[in-house]
Amino acid sequence: MSTWQAIILAIVEGLTEFLPVSSTGHMIIASSLMGINELPITKIFEVNIQFGAILSVVVLYWRRFLQSFDFYKKLLLAFIPAAVIGFALNDVIDAMLESVVITAIMLVLGGVVLLFVDKWFRNAEKDEVSYKNALAIGVFQCIAMIPGVSRSAASIIGGMSQGVNRKAAAEFSFFLAVPTMLAAATYKLITDLLQLELSDLIKFDIVKIQNSFEVIQPEDLQLLLVGNVVAFFVAMAAISFFISFLTKYGFKLFGYYRIALGVVLLALLAMGVDLKV
Repeated sequence: MSTWQAIILAIVEGLTEFLPVSSTGHMIIASSLMGINELPITKIFEVNIQFGAILSVVVLYWRRFLQSFDFYKKLLLAFIPAAVIGFALNDVIDAMLESVVITAIMLVLGGVVLLFVDKWFRNAEKDEVSYKNALAIGVFQCIAMIPGVSRSAASIIGGMSQGVNRKAAAEFSFFLAVPTMLAAATYKLITDLLQLELSDLIKFDIVKIQNSFEVIQPEDLQLLLVGNVVAFFVAMAAISFFISFLTKYGFKLFGYYRIALGVVLLALLAMGVDLKV
């Protein structure tokens, strides 16, 4: 992977991670078009640059993260469903993540849902997330374990289904992304990149841990650093744009976009293009 390819992937990640359009579908297209979808570093890179995107939320909303302990209790409550289901069904989720067909189909179906969300929840007016709302949003977020659904879309719709307005639901979705993405990305890096078992960490097998880091090359570290920096700044811009756009115009445009993207993926697969997650 070259530096410019790393920058393009990081831009795609930053633009799509917090929008309800599925970053997975975009990463599939971007890496496949650049011919790097089968490189071992690509999957590692795509997981790692999520840390830059996560940091953008913390920086943009740093005041919210310095609020009362109540804020963190709600985040923990919302995070628990994904943590439990993700751990219990890890193998099933990994198998689904390998399917580009599932990703494409869910992009289309999710797009159709977004066309009607504003109408369905037009009476959602609450600007504060309660504990009950937080738990419901956490349950909705679990739907995004199916590739192509979009974690952002699932959690925002979950909030609106509880009567929370679009802006408040979107912001809580961003906040919830911090523990959720941090846990998922860290787990993936440990198991996929370092090829460690959780038992190795629990036992603190220092020999295995040291040996696992030998797979990381100096040039890989440079790409990961560049990717995280780019993803950080692009995600900050994307979040600011999304909140403004969502408040004024709603979800419909994102729905049409998802449908078009899903159709493109299905068309590429029908033409025999080798697409891999």
